[in-house]
Amino acid sequence: MRTALTIAGSDCSGGAGIQADMKTMLANGVYAMSAITALTAQNTTGVTGIMDVTPEFLGSQIDAIFTDIRPDAVKIGMVSASPLIEMIAGKLKEYQAENIVVDPVMVATSGAKLISDDAIETLKSTLLPMATVITPNIPEAEVLFGAKITSAKEMEEAALMINKTYHCAVLLKGGHQLNDANDLLCREGEFKWFNGKRIDNPNTHGTGCTLSSAIASNLAKGYDLDTAVERAKDYISGALAAMLDLGKGSGPMNHGFAVTGKYTEMAEKEDC
Repeated sequence: MRTALTIAGSDCSGGAGIQADMKTMLANGVYAMSAITALTAQNTTGVTGIMDVTPEFLGSQIDAIFTDIRPDAVKIGMVSASPLIEMIAGKLKEYQAENIVVDPVMVATSGAKLISDDAIETLKSTLLPMATVITPNIPEAEVLFGAKITSAKEMEEAALMINKTYHCAVLLKGGHQLNDANDLLCREGEFKWFNGKRIDNPNTHGTGCTLSSAIASNLAKGYDLDTAVERAKDYISGALAAMLDLGKGSGPMNHGFAVTGKYTEMAEKEDC
């Protein structure tokens, strides 16, 4: 069985972060492991608290994983402080990690800021150049690009600049009223659009975490990047189309929409 590691923050409500990553990895057929960067108090309506782990403890988690069950791919999500980012970069270099997917999480779906300004600079200088692919949304790409993105042409300009600056493939996700469901992959100066069908579902909590984890899972299984992105988009479309409706805000998706069998069956009333 192939393996994948998520290095990210915990979402106690289960829709994003470590919890969404591990559900996604399981649903995509790989063994999931985690190194937690932060505890968050959040739900579908917003984030009310963030408590970072120490860099030393994060390093210990990564050591424990790589020295025992080596991951075939690594997904990196929310990391809010520079010392944590530096620790991750150092450990991934030490262990010569492969198939690194960086989701440069800067703002939650609810609009809450999740990363400091100096951490953004550290992310740019250390982790992005190590990535196989990064998966920014429009607001995150604007931070990396340094300008607003308002058209498909500007998406291409931004993706190309990010690709050339950080020497990693870029999957620039449509959305935020621009090319919704259509994502642009830029690799070595070449473009490929992945067109999707917009699903009218307001419950999008954790979509970025889920897509990046699905890409990492498919890279872990040996798929090339184009195929990994295509399979990940198909998966997230199914999770959205399942129309799970939980919570009072932007709710989570059904990560287990395709996980069926006797262990998911509900008990009969008389057995309860």
